Amino acid sequence: MLHQAINDLAGTPSAVSALVVGMDDDAWRWKPDDTSWSLLEIVHHLRDEEQEDFPLRIRLTLADPSQPWPPIDPENWVVGRGYNLTEPADVLHDFVQMRRENVAWLGSLDQPAWDNTYDHPLAGGLSARRLLNCWRAHDLLHLRQLLHRRWQLLEKDVEPGELDYAGRW
Repeated sequence: MLHQAINDLAGTPSAVSALVVGMDDDAWRWKPDDTSWSLLEIVHHLRDEEQEDFPLRIRLTLADPSQPWPPIDPENWVVGRGYNLTEPADVLHDFVQMRRENVAWLGSLDQPAWDNTYDHPLAGGLSARRLLNCWRAHDLLHLRQLLHRRWQLLEKDVEPGELDYAGRW
């Protein structure tokens, strides 16, 4: 399990980078509506999660699952932390670097207590193993979100029906 998790997590920065390569500033910050996130907001979210959510919570659960976790508020961080006002290259660089460090940490673990379980007030029992798998799933959800935003960026720049030959989204 750990080997595949490490491979999955290590591959995400390349996938994210590939989905945003060559984007101009307007594309980075564009949102289809007020409730959606821009490419920059998605990558910034991944960056902050890298520091304040999954890896940290796995560390805490492995060390002592009875200790409380620091609170997080990812939905409100988007506006509260001004994600769409930041520099895209810096945010992407930070995400890639943090992920590299977290993957190295995972690779250094010697017989981690994957069954250690934190009693989350809303989600119930969250084992370190479950957190690791949720981290992997979280990456996939946001890769899907990045792909969708890229599709929407393309779609807004072409005539209606122009993409029909490519297939249905």
